[in-house]
Amino acid sequence: MEDIIMTLLGKEEAAIKILGSGCKKCNELEANTKSALEQLGMDTAIDHVTDFAEIAAYGVMTTPALVYNDKVLSYGKVLKAREVVKLLQSNK
Repeated sequence: MEDIIMTLLGKEEAAIKILGSGCKKCNELEANTKSALEQLGMDTAIDHVTDFAEIAAYGVMTTPALVYNDKVLSYGKVLKAREVVKLLQSNK
């Protein structure tokens, strides 16, 4: 219900997902993404997706992957916080 209200008000929150098994690289990408969000002043929750069927549904075969508003921005490498900042800024 809250999602519907936010959409109607034009305040739909950005959705960020980290796709991966929960390995060291996936956790590092999540930490770097959190840092990037802080730098951008974004109070956005990060959903860590570990279900391989859901990961495959994004067309991702190599993790970790960064997804922003259902768009895969990166996969197969650990981005640094500054790289995440640039990607998020260019995909708003």
